[in-house]
Amino acid sequence: MAEEAPRSQTLTFLMQRFAEAGIRPKTQHGQNFLIDLNLQRLLVRTANLQPHDVVLEVGTGTGSLTAMIAPSVAAVITVETDPQLFQLASEELYQLPNVFMIQADALASKNRLNPEVLAAVEQKLAEAPGRVFKLVANLPFNVATPIITNLLTLSRPPQTMTVTIQKEVADRLVARPATKDYGSLSVWVQCQCDVEVVRVLPPQVFWPRPKVHSAIVHITLREDRRSQIPDLSSFHAFVRAIFIHRRKFLRAELLNALGKDTPKEKVDEILRTLGLTGQERAEQLTVEQLLALCEAARKLGLFPASSWEEEMEES
Repeated sequence: MAEEAPRSQTLTFLMQRFAEAGIRPKTQHGQNFLIDLNLQRLLVRTANLQPHDVVLEVGTGTGSLTAMIAPSVAAVITVETDPQLFQLASEELYQLPNVFMIQADALASKNRLNPEVLAAVEQKLAEAPGRVFKLVANLPFNVATPIITNLLTLSRPPQTMTVTIQKEVADRLVARPATKDYGSLSVWVQCQCDVEVVRVLPPQVFWPRPKVHSAIVHITLREDRRSQIPDLSSFHAFVRAIFIHRRKFLRAELLNALGKDTPKEKVDEILRTLGLTGQERAEQLTVEQLLALCEAARKLGLFPASSWEEEMEES
């Protein structure tokens, strides 16, 4: 039942429905609709949905993926920022009692999720014991990175995230040290999760066609990794700061990240203790080395000023 294709999935129906409503997709808002039914089904199968799951969907669109998810789970909280698409989806989803629609931006800011959305998720999780939080979405391209990043800052993040995203973002999620795609996003996700690129998607499986390839990605939370990070929020800030100038040598970048007043001898002590020369670059360090570097700085009380969060943008 979960894999029955809703009628709004086809290209013909989408074009007709948009014409009737007198609207067009807003590609500047990342509105690219997955029109290949087999890939929609693959996305849902990969999510391995269960009756106790509470699913967050960011980007309701016309409600086609929502309708595919709903029969398999306890609840779907689906978020759409576009009022016209929200109305279209409401007309498709009104008969599904476990679908809860929110017309809002899922992000309060680039670095913070919308409290209304989080409250809705928490409410549904609390309604029965044993419920599990998951993200399943054809994520709008313009919010994919901050959605994934910010969900992993929560005290109760999703157990899995199964999403379609731009391939270049997928490449960054799975990148290894000393490669061009390896950076703060790679480290932040890999320090807590396993990441699998399930399928690369060509532009023609979307309407309108994007100019880039996409990918279905499955991210699985690893509580064993997450629990071993002494201060998750500090590591989040640290790893973002250390990659701001990714081509600088590590000693200079560490001094820059920790603040101008940081004693150089303290930085040299940290590097020496970890067997580093300071001539390495951040992009050469493994997740484990960056965790150790952050923890060494934390234990010495060398932490960045509060201005860090204002200055840092996810790269």
